[in-house]
Amino acid sequence: MPATRCPCLSGLTYDACCGRLHDGTATAQTAEQLMRSRFSAFAVARPDYLLQTWHPTTRPATLELDDELRWYRLDILATREGGPFDTTGVVEFEAFYRSPAGAGSQHEISRFRREDGRWLYLDAIT
Repeated sequence: MPATRCPCLSGLTYDACCGRLHDGTATAQTAEQLMRSRFSAFAVARPDYLLQTWHPTTRPATLELDDELRWYRLDILATREGGPFDTTGVVEFEAFYRSPAGAGSQHEISRFRREDGRWLYLDAIT
């Protein structure tokens, strides 16, 4: 069976990229890597991973994904901080989806915080 391309469009296979983060064998080293893995979690329906990587002060109690949305493309538009030695980071992105109503996209500027060596999604500022 051929390797599946990672939904985050890194150019790597899912198993070599976001799959390692989703299964817990690796952790995100940057805010952008966490953003990419969270997009992929939406694409492959992993709400457990989304909740695990959400900061506890802003995380919802539960998360239900819309089965009718198919996330297919992620464009990283800008990053600020969020590197391996930072404690905060910002990633601006546009994520594209298809639904029964047609195609659409979500533009967001997301804030991330690194605590105890782990990057976590904090919130969106737009």
